[in-house]
Amino acid sequence: MKSEREQKLIEQAYAEVEKYETLVNRDRYRLRYHLMPPVGLMNDPNGLIDWHGTYHVFYQWMPFRTGHGAKFWGHYTSPDLVHWQAAPIALAPSEWYDKDGCYSGSAISCDGKLVLFYTGNVKDEQGNRQTYQCMAVSEDGIHFTKKGVVITLPDGYTAHFRDPKVWRYQGHWYMILGAQSESGDGKAVLFRSADLCHWEHLGPIAGGNMNGLGPFGYMWECLDLFPLDGQDVLIVCPQGLKPDGMRYQNVYQSGYFVGRFDYERAEFLHGTFEELDRGFEFYAPQTMLDRNGRRILIGWMGVPDQDEDRQPTVSHRWVHALTLPRELRLTGGKLRQTPVEELKQLRKQKVAYPSATVVNELRSWAGLEGDAIELRLDNIELFGSMMEIYFRHAARLVYNSDEGVLTLERKSFVNGLTEKRQCRLPRLRSLHVFLDTSSIELFVNDGEETFTARFFPHPDDQTIFFGAHGHLQMDIEKWEL
Repeated sequence: MKSEREQKLIEQAYAEVEKYETLVNRDRYRLRYHLMPPVGLMNDPNGLIDWHGTYHVFYQWMPFRTGHGAKFWGHYTSPDLVHWQAAPIALAPSEWYDKDGCYSGSAISCDGKLVLFYTGNVKDEQGNRQTYQCMAVSEDGIHFTKKGVVITLPDGYTAHFRDPKVWRYQGHWYMILGAQSESGDGKAVLFRSADLCHWEHLGPIAGGNMNGLGPFGYMWECLDLFPLDGQDVLIVCPQGLKPDGMRYQNVYQSGYFVGRFDYERAEFLHGTFEELDRGFEFYAPQTMLDRNGRRILIGWMGVPDQDEDRQPTVSHRWVHALTLPRELRLTGGKLRQTPVEELKQLRKQKVAYPSATVVNELRSWAGLEGDAIELRLDNIELFGSMMEIYFRHAARLVYNSDEGVLTLERKSFVNGLTEKRQCRLPRLRSLHVFLDTSSIELFVNDGEETFTARFFPHPDDQTIFFGAHGHLQMDIEKWEL
């Protein structure tokens, strides 16, 4: 059962959806096959779970404006990670412990129930923050009853203490949270429980000035810890890293450590930090283990405080989206991300050009244009210094083989100037591209690197051009989606 206050807030949110439905859906930048908010602002994916034959994706949602604020949990469900249906609003910021936002969290299955854990955000009139880790329970996976606070802030941390991710291991429940220590370091903090209601604070397992890592940001958030291919992976979004060459170019970062987590000693010995995505818009990813044993990741196609209010969709009363679901594998100590197989269901009207060549020119091929397409380039052979792809005159992918650098450029939606994100890449073998009206997701060399970005071309421009300095040969396949 929901409180009267929560029911009222949910009704107000639905009224906002109805009020702006026509304006939102008139936007030609609305995506065709990605998850978006029905109105307002969407950010972090939450509560990813494959439960009773249905995939659930919850998300941070501000229905009343295109800025941040007291967040709701929106909710989508799918039988197959491809065809999604909006479910009733799961949580609204209604109680004393979450009145300023039902912040990010996770979902688990326990005794046949779907259980959510989330951070309750509370602020006083002076803006001072309090934080509570909270629980909500559902019998049917659709209607949730809040059970209140299960963890209050332990000593040694500021109120920037959030985003519980919960899992089960050998008869105990574990929760990892993002935190800021009183000394100003980002931390990954671990708790353990036998019953989901009473939690033991085990302390930080990783963070700035720990485990051989020096200072590494003033806050860590949106954590996820899971086993993969014989090792353990800790995903973290550190805030406060300075740009370092091609790395850390966004306002806040999203990446991971690979190592070994010792449950007995509550220790995580790990290697260096690697960024998950090289593009302009990627943050707050979360993973789930699905019915097929796959580790599936979905991220937010946005970054906090990174010109969010300047995105063109704001004039149509909505902003942001989630990435496509991606399967994770660990190869040579590095994560690889590939789009889930189920996305092939979207394919229509295949066009193929085997052994297509480009020689010191810029050219296109009939049928390769589009604004919602999947594009595969395989067996790429470049005998020359550079290859490039222009996407709808608003984004450009460039590979410089002499320098071993891959660059994604786009026209800035803030000032119209060209901006770029880059990574080192000794050799380019394949590209897998998903375009969706105003988004691009690039999977390089079968997921060795990924680039995720929003871009805003003229809606009528569907052109794609290929260029090379030298001789370029590749197999091209393209589908409408």
